[in-house]
Amino acid sequence: MNLLAYPAYQAFADLTGLWRTAASFSRAALAAWPALAYGFDARYLDAWWEQIELGGLSHARPPFRIDFVDVDGVRTPVTEEVVKRTPFASLLHFRKDVATPQPRVLLVAPMSGHFATLLRGTVRTMLADHDVYITDWHNPRDVPLSAGRFGFDEYVEHVMSFIRRIGPDAHLVAICQPTVAALAAVSLMAADNDPAQPASMTLMAGPIDCRVNPTKVNELANSKPINWFERNLISAVPGGFPGAQRRVYPGFVQLGAFMSMNLERHLASFAEMRHERAKGDPAKADAINVFYREYFATSDLTAEFYLETVSSVFQQYELPLGKLKVGARLVEPHAIRHTALLTIEGEKDDICAVGQTVAAQDLCSGLRPYMKTHHVQTGVGHYGVFNGRRWDAQIYPLVRATIHDHEPRARRIAAPQAASGDQVTLRALLDAEAHAATAITRAAETQPK
Repeated sequence: MNLLAYPAYQAFADLTGLWRTAASFSRAALAAWPALAYGFDARYLDAWWEQIELGGLSHARPPFRIDFVDVDGVRTPVTEEVVKRTPFASLLHFRKDVATPQPRVLLVAPMSGHFATLLRGTVRTMLADHDVYITDWHNPRDVPLSAGRFGFDEYVEHVMSFIRRIGPDAHLVAICQPTVAALAAVSLMAADNDPAQPASMTLMAGPIDCRVNPTKVNELANSKPINWFERNLISAVPGGFPGAQRRVYPGFVQLGAFMSMNLERHLASFAEMRHERAKGDPAKADAINVFYREYFATSDLTAEFYLETVSSVFQQYELPLGKLKVGARLVEPHAIRHTALLTIEGEKDDICAVGQTVAAQDLCSGLRPYMKTHHVQTGVGHYGVFNGRRWDAQIYPLVRATIHDHEPRARRIAAPQAASGDQVTLRALLDAEAHAATAITRAAETQPK
């Protein structure tokens, strides 16, 4: 374990924090004098102070800032509420008061150095047509040692627990890294014939089988033995934080690795922000600023979760080889029979290449062909799969169609709140029909061939 990495980083962050505070005060003082602020020299100074102000990391989750969403043309308030909490995560519900019940969806956010707010755009888009929940992972440096360990098994258990809390016939959407844990969770629930099995599962840009078209991320994970990662990349949270002495893979290390993959592009973005601010075009500069404030909000990973994920997913390929276990239980995706599957990949994804996510289609061999769909989105990289223009216009409609096509028939057809005896009777009949159809299908599939 690298005992010096985290304390050294924290000391540097505390020191440079004074510079960033000074830069913030300087910008505020300049803005208070409009006659000076609009001159070229003042804008040039403001641009550099902005760079200094932005030059540090945050370790607290930013707000989602989703206060309203349009539902069928009506501006509808959105309220965040925590419906289940553990030391390591909260199940966050974006509650809306709408007349017609919408499909309930659990978004499984990555635990990969950023907070769940990285999926803000994904949430905002889905809220118009769905009742959305998200896994809001806590920063391990804020979780005391007394809370115990959090590894891959605990991650899977959290996903199953959250699905059960939402209730039967919900839908699951997992993005990037947690696609493996999500598929494991649904597989175990299917093997148990759990009544809370989701109606559909969408896996987006995830490392289901990293043997396919390996990327730089995959090559890095295989460049060293696992004990090298533990010895060099794992550090302990320094004193002064609730999680002091917890072993973690620091978020600043993960961010550094991500930025190094596209360093020239990031430097160009900072240069563009300075240029746009100095020439007096705040809209473009503000957009870049907002992106990096989110990007620089980093979360640590527990050491056990990071090391177990690197070993089992990126080095040993346990899931595609049929060797992945959660606790003592073998994960068997072929047990899934009632959860429709949609897999999505990005043509230009340099983190999870084309072919790695679609591997789930073969693993879920117990699903009938009409319950499996795959889509490759042209022209997008990793983040474009779940955020941005093509997500909104081309990918999201497929996700929405999969979810709505596999809603229980009673919920799809039933009108808003019943107001008469006839409507109550109709809903009861539809519910009975749906349950009967499911029972018949399951009974047929359990008969000997």
